[in-house]
Amino acid sequence: MNKKQKELREKIKKLVKEANFSLRVDLKKLISDAFSRETKKMPRQALGWILDNAETAKKNKVALCQDTGLPIVFIEAGRKQEIDSSLINTIKKEVSRGYKDNYLRRSIVDPLLRRKPKYQGVISHLQFLPKVKGIRITLFPKGFGSENKTQLKMFNPTANINQIEDFIVDAVKKAGPESCPPFFVGVGIGGTSDQALFLAKKALINRVDLVNPDKYLNTLEKRILKKINKLKIGPMGFGGKFTALAVKIKKCPTHIAGLPVGVNISCHALRSASTVIKL
Repeated sequence: MNKKQKELREKIKKLVKEANFSLRVDLKKLISDAFSRETKKMPRQALGWILDNAETAKKNKVALCQDTGLPIVFIEAGRKQEIDSSLINTIKKEVSRGYKDNYLRRSIVDPLLRRKPKYQGVISHLQFLPKVKGIRITLFPKGFGSENKTQLKMFNPTANINQIEDFIVDAVKKAGPESCPPFFVGVGIGGTSDQALFLAKKALINRVDLVNPDKYLNTLEKRILKKINKLKIGPMGFGGKFTALAVKIKKCPTHIAGLPVGVNISCHALRSASTVIKL
C-alpha cells in the first residue's frame, strides 16, 4: 500500500466516524435555537434529549442512532483530477471497512432475497465540478425511517407554486412522528424523476443553516417551513413550534412537458461528513 492509499484509508475511516458519531455543527445550532425558543414542556424536553444524545455519542464514540443507515457517497472531482472505477471501488470498500471496524450495524440486503445483512453495497454518485479543489468525498448515511417517506410527483407543467408547496407539506405530514422529527427537508425540482430525487438529497448534505443564494428559492423555503411548522407534529410527535428546522431546495432545468418534484426527509439526526483528497 503506497502513501496515497494509506492517506485515503485514514481519511475515509475518520469520515465514517465523524458522520455517524458527531452531530453536524449547523444542525446543533438550529436544534439549540429551537430548544431556547420552544415554550411547551414536552417538545422542549424532546429537543433537550436530542442534544444530550449528541453529546453522549460524541463523548463515547458511539452512533447517534442505532440505524446507521445505508451509506451513500457523493464524489465530486475538480479540474485535472484523475478518477477511475478503481478509485471509486476503493472508496466504497473503505467505507464498508470503516463501518465494520467501528461496529456499526449491518443494514444492507438484497432487495428481494433479503437474507443476512452485510456491509457491502455502498451507493456512490460521481460529479465533475470545476470549483472543487481536488476530490471531495461526502458520506451520507441515510436511515430508512425517514428515507421510506420519500415522495416524488411528476407535476403537470401548468401546476402552480401553491400546488407544489402543498405537495411538500403533505409529504411531511405523511412522514409524521414515526420518522423522528424535527425534520430537515430536502427538495429537488426539475430534471427527470431520478434527478429531482438526487437534488433533494444533495440539498441536505450542504449546510442547512445558511441562506439560499437564490432569492426566489430562499423565499420559497421560508414559506414552506412556516407551513410545515403549522402542522404542529413537533419533536418526537410532542407538538410545539418545530416540526421541521429547515427546508432546502435545489433546482435544475427540465423538459417543457414536465415538472418533477422530489422530497427527501431526514430525521433530526441528519448525518453527513466531507473530506478532500488530492491525487
